[in-house]
Amino acid sequence: MKTIRGALDEKKVYSLCDALAQLANLPKTKFDETVELHFKLNVDLAKSDQSIRGTVILPHGLGKKVRIAVFAKGTPAAKAEEMKADYVGAEDLIEKVMGGFLDFDCAIATPDMMRDLSKLGKILGPRGLMPSPKAGTVTTDIEKAIKDVKAGKIEFKTDKQGGIHVGIGKRSFAVDQLVGNANHLLDAVVQAKPAAIKGDLIKSLFLSSTMGPGLRIAL
Repeated sequence: MKTIRGALDEKKVYSLCDALAQLANLPKTKFDETVELHFKLNVDLAKSDQSIRGTVILPHGLGKKVRIAVFAKGTPAAKAEEMKADYVGAEDLIEKVMGGFLDFDCAIATPDMMRDLSKLGKILGPRGLMPSPKAGTVTTDIEKAIKDVKAGKIEFKTDKQGGIHVGIGKRSFAVDQLVGNANHLLDAVVQAKPAAIKGDLIKSLFLSSTMGPGLRIAL
């Protein structure tokens, strides 16, 4: 961190490309860090019509295998197994999760499973794993949902501080790949702006890696 701080001007504002180029030149850790975008938004958290939530498919993916759990029965379950979802089940998978099993990164469910799945709300909700119709993870089209996740589909939403924090790839990615992913995310966030919000949506934007410093991005 001392080396990194010595190489950076913490007050400088970077273009997205310059920030990614700067990040690529910083000392590396022993693992392939995730590159993240951190948004501070112009939202009033007291108003329910100003929350922001959406999904976007990153054109270059996230650089990691996404482990998918599908909660379904019958034909949708068979389709999930055909699509090589990592874990497929109904009540048996719900009981397994209640017992502490959480070795997956994304959960998909058919609508008929949501009543039983509600008992996992306190387990999956805080981890951002609860299936949701808005995120496209509660659906009868299991094949499309799995394809989208494997293609790099991610969800974003405002947190309790009015921010959005999303990974856009790995440090091992080429700069143009990270720029492409970042631009897709930026477009999706701006397009998700509620009509109730007046003025600019994004108040500030920072780029960082898992163990790295935050670089302020020019808006």
